[in-house]
Amino acid sequence: MTAGELAILLAAVLISIGFAALIVVLVRVLDAMRDLRREVDDLRAETGPLLIELKVASDDAQASIAEARADLERFDRVLGSAEAIGDAVGGRVAKASFSSPMIKAAGLAKGASRTVARLRGTPTPTGPHAIDAPAVQELPRRRQA
Repeated sequence: MTAGELAILLAAVLISIGFAALIVVLVRVLDAMRDLRREVDDLRAETGPLLIELKVASDDAQASIAEARADLERFDRVLGSAEAIGDAVGGRVAKASFSSPMIKAAGLAKGASRTVARLRGTPTPTGPHAIDAPAVQELPRRRQA
């Protein structure tokens, strides 16, 4: 055997070993890919129902939020109406409860001052608020005993 033949033989052996190693590596990669594919399929099988359940729960939550928003808007309208009614009734009640007694008290005070003025014999004051000032002055005076 010549040196060239020996080199070719050695190269052929080395290439055969390289191919054998490459085949072993490729078989291992193929096994790993099969295991990975199996795990992905298991993961899909487990997460599929969870995703469906999550979607249903999300839809339920959105429906609940929409219903709560509608209830809140309705409550806001009712509260606004109640406030308007309360303001209207409160104003009327306050006006009715305070105006009549205040008018009566003012009339009583005015009448009492006129009565005192008549009893003393002094004329009642004239002015923009005086009623029938000349008629009051013409009333006969009482005698003092």
